[in-house]
Amino acid sequence: MSVSNPTLITFVIYIAAMVLIGFMAYRSTNNLSDYILGGRSLGSVVTALSAGASDMSGWLLMGLPGAIYMSGLSESWIAIGLIVGAYLNWLFVAGRLRVQTEHNGDALTLPDYFSSRFEDKSGLLRIISAVVILVFFTIYCASGIVAGARLFESTFGMSYETALWAGAAATIAYTFVGGFLAVSWTDTVQATLMIFALILTPIIVLLATGGVDTTFLAIEAKNPDNFNMLKNTTFIGIISLMGWGLGYFGQPHILARFMAADSVKSIASARRISMTWMILCLAGTVAVGFFGIAYFSAHPEVAGPVNENHERVFIELAKLLFNPWIAGVLLSAILAAVMSTLSCQLLVCSSALTEDFYKTFLRKNASQLELVWVGRLMVLVVALIAIAMAANPENRVLGLVSYAWAGFGAAFGPVVLISVIWKGMTRNGALAGILVGAITVIVWKHFELLGLYEIIPGFIFASLAIYFVSKMGAPTAGMVERFDAAEKDYNLNK
Repeated sequence: MSVSNPTLITFVIYIAAMVLIGFMAYRSTNNLSDYILGGRSLGSVVTALSAGASDMSGWLLMGLPGAIYMSGLSESWIAIGLIVGAYLNWLFVAGRLRVQTEHNGDALTLPDYFSSRFEDKSGLLRIISAVVILVFFTIYCASGIVAGARLFESTFGMSYETALWAGAAATIAYTFVGGFLAVSWTDTVQATLMIFALILTPIIVLLATGGVDTTFLAIEAKNPDNFNMLKNTTFIGIISLMGWGLGYFGQPHILARFMAADSVKSIASARRISMTWMILCLAGTVAVGFFGIAYFSAHPEVAGPVNENHERVFIELAKLLFNPWIAGVLLSAILAAVMSTLSCQLLVCSSALTEDFYKTFLRKNASQLELVWVGRLMVLVVALIAIAMAANPENRVLGLVSYAWAGFGAAFGPVVLISVIWKGMTRNGALAGILVGAITVIVWKHFELLGLYEIIPGFIFASLAIYFVSKMGAPTAGMVERFDAAEKDYNLNK
């Protein structure tokens, strides 16, 4: 392998530390609630950083800096949309969902919550929502494995096949062993590593290019439109990029963090920590891509790999500007971003299979130990399917991430948001919302109507379906009573 020893050693130490955390979490995992939600014991710092790290996958250090490097600040609208969406999700959903899941059968998963919240005796709501999770998240997992493989392939000169297994193995190991606590604790370490990399790198690039004034002049000389946030954009284009923020309301791996918080009181401080982390990370990401324009304009002799693949801008800057040991730490941040998201997605899929299929339909009286081991087995099953999907390097799996994000955002987002703020919502309204949201995304994506990102019509139509179908019936007295009790609990403790 064509690799410098310091980088390899740094990667090995980092991966070993993540697996060690998994074994530490194993000792605190005694039942299914521990494995799926960490026994609802996360404090505000872990809740905040885990929610952030599970959200920001490899695109934070590869995709977004690459887009900024190629097109300038006009690509930063997506970052603005994500910040707004994440803040509103923390504000309106986080605390209420934490309380509502506890009052509705101490639900451990989203399908479990929907089934209890709307007294769905048929199991239809549980099955449909669990199927949506499994389909979209298996694609999501495959995309994470591809991103990890690309990192190992380019950093260590491995073959794609070897890199595929090397990138996936560590994540599978600590998720399998330690479950939710391992995922959350490692997410906290990974979030710290990511923010360190994204604050340090743009500062060093700025110094290497001669300071702020020199850097900005070089960027302007390359193309004055790099500073123009409206370059090559349309109203629909900006709305589509901002629309990514709507996805937060329906992402199961992020919502699971809210459900696992130790109390509603933790949510407010977790929100402040998480939003500060997110804003700093996204600002650093934009800065890496933007300042990279100046650096590679001044050093065209080393710009070859970035011109060939602009998503390598962070990787190349880390290799060129830092001591190999520090570069190894910075490159580990990319692995951290990939691993933190992939581990959450594996666990949510495992949770859906274990809690919503195995326990509900096959083994209602299964022991807690049996359920934990079934959960671990399901992590392996989903991971192997995802690896099989990612095995062909020509697969355009990464392009499906925006599709999966839209699918979750439109199918679950309106249902989750409205279910925690409106007691008049009914079971049929929830079912209509999931189906209309998912179908709209699929149809809109297929026909590429108006050039508008499919999450926006999906979210709007699903919300309207929930309202009008709910108005055709009425919630039961039990549903209203539990909602009021949860809302009272939330207002007393927030």
